[in-house]
Amino acid sequence: MEPVIVFKNVTKTYPYYGYITAGFKTFLFNLPKALKYTRKRFTALEDISFEVYKGECFGVIGRNGAGKSTLLGLIAGVLKPDRGKIEVKGRVSPLLELGAGFHPDLTGRENIILNGILLGMTKKEVLNKMEEIIEFSELGEFIDQPLRTYSSGMMARLGFSVVAHLEPEILLVDEVLAVGDINFQNKCIKKIESFREKGVTIVFVSHAIEQVEKMCDRVLWTDQHRIKAIGKAKEICKFYKEFMNG
Repeated sequence: MEPVIVFKNVTKTYPYYGYITAGFKTFLFNLPKALKYTRKRFTALEDISFEVYKGECFGVIGRNGAGKSTLLGLIAGVLKPDRGKIEVKGRVSPLLELGAGFHPDLTGRENIILNGILLGMTKKEVLNKMEEIIEFSELGEFIDQPLRTYSSGMMARLGFSVVAHLEPEILLVDEVLAVGDINFQNKCIKKIESFREKGVTIVFVSHAIEQVEKMCDRVLWTDQHRIKAIGKAKEICKFYKEFMNG
């Protein structure tokens, strides 16, 4: 089994920004306390080590604030660790924040081109897949309307549709399957399952434990910013549900 994602003793922290975000005047009037406060850091992940193998669907579960999204950000390369080493082998396609990079004054069609290019496709590749993306999104005549007229659900549909038509080697999925109605959600799940059948490596973060149990081979459970358990999906999901139910 070939590891395509390797975390070795990874720690990620964030600074506290309380006094800075309160305004420059507040920062100056509370300078000694503010400087002391900015030296404090919040630990999102501490001493995390694991491997994800090529072609597996790897789940990540845990309570809110346990560091799941930070973990995906580190894999995607949008965050850097404070300590430790991360190795990622393959092209990463993130299904993290659907609609990130969209422009409200552009139409849905224009945003498909923009978002596709931002995600690493060429304009020609996007245009070749344009009709497939539009059909998958089920947005119909709205596709030529400005994005500012879209609901949040419509934007999420469009975002999922663009990423779903990439050709990923490593797919990162973060709580994005609650998109649209139940029929569209099932369509999204089937699309992810089709990636799995093609041998795409998937890292899947969700609070929907039944979905994680069904789709994933192995699961990592984070708690208090550390790995609490890692192993076969059914076993870890069972332990997690028992823990959460007290």
